[in-house]
Amino acid sequence: MVGSALVRKLQAEGFSNIITRTSSELDLRNQAAVASFFEQERPDYVFLAAAKVGGILANNIYRAEFLYDNLLIEANIIHSAYQTSVKKLLFLGSSCIYPKLAPQPLKEEYLLSGFLEETNEPYAIAKITGIKLCEAYRSQYGCNFISAMPTNLYGPNDNYDLQGSHVLPALIRKFHEAKINGQSTVEVWGTGSPKREFLHADDLAAACFFLMENYDDALFVNIGTGEDVTIREVAELIKETVGFTGELRWNTDKPDGTPRKLMDVSKLHNMGWKHTTELKDGLQRTYQDFMANEVVYVE
Repeated sequence: MVGSALVRKLQAEGFSNIITRTSSELDLRNQAAVASFFEQERPDYVFLAAAKVGGILANNIYRAEFLYDNLLIEANIIHSAYQTSVKKLLFLGSSCIYPKLAPQPLKEEYLLSGFLEETNEPYAIAKITGIKLCEAYRSQYGCNFISAMPTNLYGPNDNYDLQGSHVLPALIRKFHEAKINGQSTVEVWGTGSPKREFLHADDLAAACFFLMENYDDALFVNIGTGEDVTIREVAELIKETVGFTGELRWNTDKPDGTPRKLMDVSKLHNMGWKHTTELKDGLQRTYQDFMANEVVYVE
């Protein structure tokens, strides 16, 4: 999702010399393969968007994979970027790096100020390590490696597999299938009370391009909208978008996760960048993309 959005943005800005690899073409966990790729291609600028990601279910079940795979991916790429004298690298983290009970909205300086949310602690630790790697390579070797922390993302080419997806694409699929199957109810995890912020992938790509052109400091930058909604509100909005007319059934035996994760985006706003896609419009576009590229998952 993020990689394709970045490619769309770069192409829209007139770039054609874009180097990409799919996970089937290059295993980023393989140090030798990554080193060979960088030696051969010699990129000038790197957007490090690759990661093993998932929602609360996948994060909690595949704890070892989420830590191990993400540590290898970021370490291999950041080190190879240093070895091949990449001019600039942008590492993308996640809002889950912040402590579970950090003050809201989340300011960049709150990093490592408290305990992490237990369900996604391994992924958060991996992303914090990526930030610190960029800081360390900048400090020791003078590399222009920067980091940005996106809020919850959605958009074209998202993952709609219910075993590994985030809340928004999971709800899109659930409501869509309930509609076409004539179901009367849809189960949603938790109480619906946690608040989440959602950013369209195209807005993230625009922010990354902006930072690559305009930001060179060590401290990472939050990327978000500065606005959040409850899970109950977003579920109702997706229900309306999809056209499902049944009822929601809240399974309160399932975890809610972090109570709130609203990003403080004043730093990015003060630099002159702000999102342009509002949630209702973004959901309409995302659902249209889902229907145009609908995938049947076997579970």
